[in-house]
Amino acid sequence: MLFISKQGHVDAERVIVKIYSSIERGPMEHVNGIVVHQTGGTTVSSTFNSYGNTAHVPNGAHFLIDKDGTIYQTASLNRITNHVGKLQSRCITTLQCSATDLRAARQAFRAGPAAFHRHESRKAFPDRYPSNSDAIGIELVGMHYPDEKTAEPVYECVTAEQNASLKWLVRELSETLNVEMSEVYRHPEVGRKNASEASTARWE
Repeated sequence: MLFISKQGHVDAERVIVKIYSSIERGPMEHVNGIVVHQTGGTTVSSTFNSYGNTAHVPNGAHFLIDKDGTIYQTASLNRITNHVGKLQSRCITTLQCSATDLRAARQAFRAGPAAFHRHESRKAFPDRYPSNSDAIGIELVGMHYPDEKTAEPVYECVTAEQNASLKWLVRELSETLNVEMSEVYRHPEVGRKNASEASTARWE
C-alpha cells in the first residue's frame, strides 16, 4: 500500500515527486482505471521540457518512468490530467452491452471521432472505458520510429527496468486506490492511438 498525502503526492522510497502543475486540470473525484503510455520522446528530460513549456497547455500523466526504471510522480493523484484523449467504445469492443446501446455506439462511430468521443464520454463507468476524468496515467519514456516496410510509426520496446518499476507501481496503485487489475490498459485499448504504443509494457 502507498501512503498518499492530502495533496495527492506519493510518499515512497521508489517514487521521486516532481510535480508539474501545468499538466493538472480539475479535481479527480474517483479513480476507476490506470492507463499505460509511451511518451514519444527519447529522454525523460524531453518530457519534463514539454510539461514545463508555458507557451502551450501540455498534456501529461501522473507518473513518468525513465528507461533505467526511475519513477517520477508528475501530477497529483487528486487532479485530472489529459492523457487518454478520444475514447474507444467498450460496448463495440467487448459486445457486453444491449443491442440498443450497440446500435447507438455504431451510429456515433459513423458520425466521426469527435461525436463518437462525446457519445462515449456521456456514459458512466463501467459502461465506458476509464477516461481522463477517472484514470491514472503512467508514461514510459520511449520513442517511435518509422517502420522500414510500412513507414508507420512503431514504438520502441519498453526496457526490463521500466517493466519492473511499472509492475510495482501498478500493483501498489491498484491496492491503494481499489482499482481492479482488469481496469489497467495500454493507451490504444481505451483511446484512439497508435496500436504499438506500450505494446511491450508488462505489469502482471
